[in-house]
Amino acid sequence: MKQQVTQSNISFDGLGIAPRIVEILDRMQFTHPTPIQHKAIPIGIEGKDVIGIAQTGTGKTLAFAIPIIQHLSQGKGRALIIAPTRELAIQINETFLKITPSFGIRTAVVIGGASMNMQLSALRKHPRVIIATPGRLVDHIERRTVLLADISVLVLDEADRMLDMGFMPQIERILRVIPKNRQTMLFSATIPGEVIKIATAHMKLPVHIEVAPSGTAAKGIIQELFIVKKKSKRELLLKLLERYRGAVLIFSRTKIGARKISWFLRSAGHAAAEIHSNRSLSQRKEALEGFKTGRYKILVATDIAARGIDVVGIEVVFNYDIPEDTENYVHRIGRTGRAGHEGRAISFATPEQGGDIRAIEKLIKTALPIVEHPGFPREKFTYYYSDRPQRVHFYARKRRKRKNRSRENRLGRVFRPQT
Repeated sequence: MKQQVTQSNISFDGLGIAPRIVEILDRMQFTHPTPIQHKAIPIGIEGKDVIGIAQTGTGKTLAFAIPIIQHLSQGKGRALIIAPTRELAIQINETFLKITPSFGIRTAVVIGGASMNMQLSALRKHPRVIIATPGRLVDHIERRTVLLADISVLVLDEADRMLDMGFMPQIERILRVIPKNRQTMLFSATIPGEVIKIATAHMKLPVHIEVAPSGTAAKGIIQELFIVKKKSKRELLLKLLERYRGAVLIFSRTKIGARKISWFLRSAGHAAAEIHSNRSLSQRKEALEGFKTGRYKILVATDIAARGIDVVGIEVVFNYDIPEDTENYVHRIGRTGRAGHEGRAISFATPEQGGDIRAIEKLIKTALPIVEHPGFPREKFTYYYSDRPQRVHFYARKRRKRKNRSRENRLGRVFRPQT
């Protein structure tokens, strides 16, 4: 069963939410549900399985947190939420903690890089909500330091990202030790075939809610593309940063690249921090908290942060490097323009990356506007594949002819007849 959703200004009052939770939402100044909340919350409260697809920044966490809290406050059982990254797990916990204290519901965060002893202490207090990354949760399962036999609600948040990160074996291990008679909710911005396989094998007639087609970029984001030589990226970045006074998020394809960009920006006088998997959990938390509080104007990140940063008010996102995985473009730019705010996404592509840009444009179903800076001449893509692979740009054909001529000359020298 599939339901299409549009923006609605209906209040939280008509969604079957308990009055006590509605009062808390009023104090949090949440008066109107987002489209995913509007459709997912009533179904979640009814105890049905849910597959929810929505762009990043549309309130998916609250869409499953409210049904879970209401369910746990009315009966027994516990909830398990699995997230792909440490940052996302911590932020999910922060959302729960805005409501759970009023109901005496404890939470525990079980993630890699954090103290195992502190996690053991939290688990001994019998938390009714466990928020975990797959690897660390499997560690606890193997050590028998966590029991999941009474899990009544399971949430797989950003399931496609978990599969991209290679967590399928851990997810299968977790699914084997939790009750089959449970409610399962799966939320994501995209839903590839692997996620559908999980839904088919482990969910009971899930209700499919899609508030935007898979791969749709969030509305209200101005997108721009600069075609620039690799050696000019740094200077162009500095020139563009002069235009923006708010928070800036910059994405690098690699950890080494993120470190170099961060060092370069700090040497240029910018307050910048970095966040990637080579940083310890405490370093990543310090960088993210400093970014939220304004101590750092700029945060440089790899794709580990594409779905793990929930910061309202990011003015602009820079794709310093085009993402290796095309779908990550949507998640990256979704860090700006959140909660109804306007945002801007600026991407740097080198002349050799025409094919990458075409793949992104096919995903988001729109052409990226190409702009230029007065101080940097506009480059052109050296080749650009169309929808028909046999049609290649003129320069690519020219290079191919030169290569063939060179091969013919070499063969001619070898097999030239003797005179």
